[in-house]
Amino acid sequence: MMTEPTRIPPRDDRGTQPAPWRRPRVVLWTAAGAATLGFLVALEIVARGYGFSGPITEQSREVIFAPESGPLLYGGLALTMVVLTWRQRLIALGIAAGVDVAFFLVRWALDADMNFGNGALWVVLGVAVLGVTRRTGQERLLLLKGTGLGLLLVAGHKTGDTWLLITSKTRATVLDAYVAAADHALADPSWLVGRFLNATAPVSTGILHVVYGQLPLAAALVGLYQLRRVAVERRFPAHHLVRTFLVIGLFGPAIYMIFPVVGPVFAYGTDGGAWATANLWPDVLPPVTDPQPIPFDGITPRNCMPSLHTAWAVTLFIHSRDGSRAMRWAGTFWLVGTLTATLGFGYHYGADLLAGVVFALTIETAMRCSAHGWDRAGVRVVALGTAVFAAQLASYRWLPTEMAARPWLYGPLLLLVTGAVVYAYVRTARAAREREREPKPGVPGQRPAPAEPEEPAKAVGTTGAAPTGTDDSQDPDATDAEPELV
Repeated sequence: MMTEPTRIPPRDDRGTQPAPWRRPRVVLWTAAGAATLGFLVALEIVARGYGFSGPITEQSREVIFAPESGPLLYGGLALTMVVLTWRQRLIALGIAAGVDVAFFLVRWALDADMNFGNGALWVVLGVAVLGVTRRTGQERLLLLKGTGLGLLLVAGHKTGDTWLLITSKTRATVLDAYVAAADHALADPSWLVGRFLNATAPVSTGILHVVYGQLPLAAALVGLYQLRRVAVERRFPAHHLVRTFLVIGLFGPAIYMIFPVVGPVFAYGTDGGAWATANLWPDVLPPVTDPQPIPFDGITPRNCMPSLHTAWAVTLFIHSRDGSRAMRWAGTFWLVGTLTATLGFGYHYGADLLAGVVFALTIETAMRCSAHGWDRAGVRVVALGTAVFAAQLASYRWLPTEMAARPWLYGPLLLLVTGAVVYAYVRTARAAREREREPKPGVPGQRPAPAEPEEPAKAVGTTGAAPTGTDDSQDPDATDAEPELV
């Protein structure tokens, strides 16, 4: 009597049974990609309406023409290369350098604008082509994620530049008088730190200019540290610094449109030129009068409320906590240096910094929850951060004179509500980190414990069926198969 051979479930690309959670995640990634593309197209259309090119045009022209920022393109290549093996990385760097040398020689012969970075962009796009044409399944998705990460870094910078131009063209007046009045409740920290830097220049200003300008580089180093095992594990961590950085850069400029502010060095200093109300910063405090919107030029970005440099520095500090002692000290140094620079150079008011802290912690909590699952504590922190952030903006806009008249009340109150968000985030993050460290079998993204070897299944019958399993080492789509760059 013959029995039916054992039926083996269909295999997925990694040689295992299909995971039911993959389809929703693919749909989520597809929806996110479509939303990002739609946003970039809309931004391009708006920018064209104001007479300048948008992020898509600026990104596309750098395939051939001299890029604006070569280091930024190589930073994008570095993020893309986290999905490659060391051998593939050497090949990719060699190709990028060779392409840049060729472009350099052609531009030198034609007496064109000189810069580098085209080779890095070519390699990033080449990895995407390789993933689409030569890989399937999980390996294809991994290469496309790496490409998307690298391109998003560059596109995020282009998008930010476009946003800033739009704010200067669409907001004819600024609200600096309101924020300056509200800043009296915090003892005018920008004026105080500005005088300190003037007294300690050029040493203090030289160091802080480097800290302020190289914040993206510091973030890239922390991000690469977090993504260092992607090439080995063949998957990205559920949450990392780059995700929060990009989301902060995406949503932050939208607040600029709601609350346009240029900063004390422009509204009350020499950098504002004829548009400044007076040359007061940082030696003379502005008078506390009934604030009114200030007409300003169509060039200076309205990029103060909230302080995104503060938000990024806070995020960098948070993610550096999981690194080595040197990285933790570096994260602390960059946070303190960035806060000092934003105030001391006159780019921001103290009120901007408090709003930036709340904004950063709210976004970071939302991104962590989106990666690891929403719980009651995470929802409370996001709700609290959103409410406090909205209350800060409302108080700066409609209660500035009252805040200036009662600094003994509103100053501690601003610090108290900001501290409440910080405390709620720290508590929630610690509890979430402890839960993440607990092994949970069956959760997507965690490696299962190695199982005992089993004998191949045999069909029972007179004919003696052969084993139906396959050797994963010969499967080109298996997880352990090393993808080749060429």
